[in-house]
Amino acid sequence: MSRLSVAIDGPAGAGKSTVARRVAAELGLTYVDTGAMYRAITWKILRDNENPEDEILASRLARDTDLRLTAGKGGVDVWVDGEKVTEAIRTPEVTSQVSRIAGHVGVRKGLTDKQRAMARQGGVVMDGRDIGTQVMPDADVKVFLTASIEERAQRRYQELMQKGFEVDPEQLREEIRNRDEKDRNREHSPLRPAEDAVHLDTTGLSIDEVVQSILTLCQSRVSGGE
Repeated sequence: MSRLSVAIDGPAGAGKSTVARRVAAELGLTYVDTGAMYRAITWKILRDNENPEDEILASRLARDTDLRLTAGKGGVDVWVDGEKVTEAIRTPEVTSQVSRIAGHVGVRKGLTDKQRAMARQGGVVMDGRDIGTQVMPDADVKVFLTASIEERAQRRYQELMQKGFEVDPEQLREEIRNRDEKDRNREHSPLRPAEDAVHLDTTGLSIDEVVQSILTLCQSRVSGGE
């Protein structure tokens, strides 16, 4: 189990990060939040008032930025060039721009290279949108999480309200619809399930139920089951 590799993909708000973090903790594996890596590059571009459409700049930042993920209280801490940005990358401003940045081919290549290096160490649970198809195509377990747009929007609304952000629920639903569209239709590494991924609809399910379903898949894989 210590060398198991688990890929969890899915659209925004499907619960990937929360579930992946819990699964990693239960199995004693390393959790890699790839979405945080894209958010970190987006945050850096916005902080420096750079143009999000400048693909050359964004690609260079993805390749050259000192980007680190470390274990923190209750999750993963994100560091950009030595600066802790765990909370800063979760603002609505970053959320509204991250799909645009993630759509740049050079950004995806730069961060995919970093993610593959992490995966080669083994014993990881990695979540994102192209983990099972691009980053870890040979993962032992592949899961594609989904949920209705209404439920995903409600989850994100509650998350942002708890952090003190004022958001319009309808605007949030529209942003998620738009992000789904961008992620599915981008030219490079679009959002899609791997052919051998197990589909899991989390609508109406508790976090515990989703985590247990994935743990059961992992245990079946280790024991040689299908």
